[in-house]
Amino acid sequence: MPVVVVESPAKAKTIEKYLGGDYRVLASFGHVRDLPPKDGSVDPDHDFDMKWEVAADSKKHLKAIKDALKDDQNLILATDPDREGEAISWHLLEALAPALKKGAAVNRVTFNAITKSAVTEAIAKPRQIDQPLVDAYLARRALDYLVGFNLSPVLWRKLPGAKSAGRVQSVCLRLIVDREMEIEAFKPREYWSVHARLATPAGEEYDAQLVSLAGSKLDRFDLGTAEKAAIALSAVTSRDLTVASVTAKPASRNPWPPFMTSTLQQEASRKLGMGAKACMSAAQRLYEAGLITYMRTDGIDMAPEAVMSARDAIKAKFGENYLPKSPRMYKNKAKNAQEAHECIRPTDMMMSPDRLKVSADDQRKLYDLIWKRTIASQMEAARMERTTVEIASQDAQVGLRATGQVMLFDGFLRVYDQGRDDDEGEDSSRLPKIAEGEAAHLVPAAFDDELAKAREKGGDAISAPAGQRGAPGLLTDERAAAAARQHFTQPPPRYTEATLVKRMEELGIGRPSTYASIVTTIQDRDYVRKDKNRLIPEDKGRLVTIFLLKYFPRYVSYDFTADLETELDEISAGDRVWRDVLGRFWKDFSKALEGTSELRITEVLNAIDEALAPHLYPPRADGGDPRVCPLCNAGRLNLKTARSGGAFIGCTNYPECRYTRPLSAPDGEAPVGDRVLGEDAGDPISLKTGRFGPYVQRGEATEENPKPPRASIPKGWDAASLDLEKAVQLLALPRPVGPHPEDGVLVEAGIGRFGPYVKHGSKYANIPDVDEVFTIGMNRAVEVLASKQIRGRAPAAAPLREMGDHPDGGAIQVMNGRYGAYVKWEKVNATLPRDVQPEDLTLEQALELIAAKAAKSPKKATKKPAAKKAAPASKATAAAKPKAKPKPKPKAAE
Repeated sequence: MPVVVVESPAKAKTIEKYLGGDYRVLASFGHVRDLPPKDGSVDPDHDFDMKWEVAADSKKHLKAIKDALKDDQNLILATDPDREGEAISWHLLEALAPALKKGAAVNRVTFNAITKSAVTEAIAKPRQIDQPLVDAYLARRALDYLVGFNLSPVLWRKLPGAKSAGRVQSVCLRLIVDREMEIEAFKPREYWSVHARLATPAGEEYDAQLVSLAGSKLDRFDLGTAEKAAIALSAVTSRDLTVASVTAKPASRNPWPPFMTSTLQQEASRKLGMGAKACMSAAQRLYEAGLITYMRTDGIDMAPEAVMSARDAIKAKFGENYLPKSPRMYKNKAKNAQEAHECIRPTDMMMSPDRLKVSADDQRKLYDLIWKRTIASQMEAARMERTTVEIASQDAQVGLRATGQVMLFDGFLRVYDQGRDDDEGEDSSRLPKIAEGEAAHLVPAAFDDELAKAREKGGDAISAPAGQRGAPGLLTDERAAAAARQHFTQPPPRYTEATLVKRMEELGIGRPSTYASIVTTIQDRDYVRKDKNRLIPEDKGRLVTIFLLKYFPRYVSYDFTADLETELDEISAGDRVWRDVLGRFWKDFSKALEGTSELRITEVLNAIDEALAPHLYPPRADGGDPRVCPLCNAGRLNLKTARSGGAFIGCTNYPECRYTRPLSAPDGEAPVGDRVLGEDAGDPISLKTGRFGPYVQRGEATEENPKPPRASIPKGWDAASLDLEKAVQLLALPRPVGPHPEDGVLVEAGIGRFGPYVKHGSKYANIPDVDEVFTIGMNRAVEVLASKQIRGRAPAAAPLREMGDHPDGGAIQVMNGRYGAYVKWEKVNATLPRDVQPEDLTLEQALELIAAKAAKSPKKATKKPAAKKAAPASKATAAAKPKAKPKPKPKAAE
């Protein structure tokens, strides 16, 4: 029977179900070959010859395919329908070539969805491997290897602590660093807005904002001070107001197009809090289960039959009013049509989320998002009426405006509305019935609650003139019918994964299939950390970016990277020769590498120090030299690197002066440097910053006492707000709690390498809260120690889940370990991937993990004791003794 090869076992299982017993479907488990991670894998001197190596794990999978081909030489390569899928098929063909006889039939098939109709139709229409797509893959792989393998060692040698650089990774990191520098350089600007609560003659209330004063239109910063705002507030409350005009305009909103890879990642981040990697992992599972179309695509068009199916679903579920007269068509904006596929959509439009039989929560939520977006994309537009009311004084000195909208028909909004990024939104307030020419009366006490809340928050109240009341950031008239609010311009927000992917897409950097891995890599390298879904560059990331901008500016240029992506797309379209593109790139890149060969670390640090000077040494309020050390007033501040790879600002007068501070502080806080907190028992208690972070110290180092008492600041404590009392408490640890009631041995509480603890003799037990170390009593300490010890041993951990029995016997369990959840079967422990939750793990996935782990860890041969020499047997005895049957070879783990 013909042999069909796909990437994953899950995909193989689904396809085999559709093809039946006439085909044998096997999995390659992804790529079977790659460039070995050593010098010379890509040889620029020999026309970029590439040396491929079959991965150790892939050898058994290739053997299974070769064994199957012995029975039937009809090979069908059915890997994913994109550049990466084409490359996997090419690698498979190259690796299987020795097993293929002359005249063997090798075909390539692709399908955008794993459904019975799509798979059988693809099998009926095979083709050959698309060589231009393979060439585009080869060019990208060679470029990434040449950049990473040649640039990363430069970073290691010249910039301690740097881990790697990449063709697109480094440009993505630059985006985040540039945004952070922009935020830090931002200077907020004050402005005020004036608002009034008005009422119609019928008593219905509405809000309006001052838009003109003294007959002139107000710009954003025209009311730049509290004094100007007070004058404007007085002008509004001292005049009678009338409705000058009421304008109602019909408006409509059309639905968003269906998802492509980047927009799916953005929306999953906004609405579900999913990172790009988690989003693509869940989408991969849905695709392999045949529930959605292929999830790596830059296309937004939909197959005609899918459009009609969506229209049928809309009519059945929502009625004809929600169905436009003609189908909606969306233009594909992909730069390269050859790599563009259909949008991401459900394979069955009638499969609404409530009917979906998927246990994994992330898959269920993502499917719900995809289904709603797809259905909404073919629904009727939303219709509304937007109303603008202009209010003016009789002398035309004051003008206010009230806006609002009324939804006339919700259309596609009944199903779906796209999430919004920072500073996006629209006015959706409702207005009462307002007539032109009617009086607009000020409503007393309208802002009383806002005034009270502003005062409760504390802070410096705005000085209010006669006839007005003030609070922090707020002014009202005596009747509180109008208010002036203080505002400050805000810096651009830090990137989220959603906004970063959106920006990369706008710049043409990277491609849909690479976004998730790029964003994940810069976090894994500790160049960027994620805090409350925001991406913040670490000091390592800053240094790498500035280094590359200084010595390799072209290769972290947004335009250069985007232009190179365009050339790579042209290769896949067959319009460029991939070796020519590599040749031009390598010629310039190798020269840039040569230019850094003589650089010394001190020279690099000085160059980075100079480039970062405006950020590292901002102007001082007193006008003094910002580089003068604030501790000794003699040395100068400059950039230094720590052994751990981090960087900090230190004094040139070291070791006499030990002033240090970090490159940056979170959320604009003042950096923490060495300072004396006070005195205790005649000793100065100092806060210092070392290679492992901030710590407190009693006294100073001397020849007699080179290592004075020190204590690290516990995790979660704010070093900037640390006071003398807390510092003395830290230095006094471990703290004696008292003698144990059973044996009289001293019980102590302290903070160790693994966090806060109580200790009884040689027995330790962790405490969950750091602060409890300073307050824990004997009863609580005994309780904590007792829960830790059961008959001298820790209690056996209960499994998180029982998965069932292994085909070879023995229970499969999901356990919780020190480094996360893992699958346990007999003596095999396989760690769960980061993107797989214990509750979502299937038995099939568990078996795959166990097989993979068992293959990596072969059993060691146990040494048998030497057998005693037996007396030589006679020939007759030897002939009579039956021959031992050969033991069957153990089966390879699958």
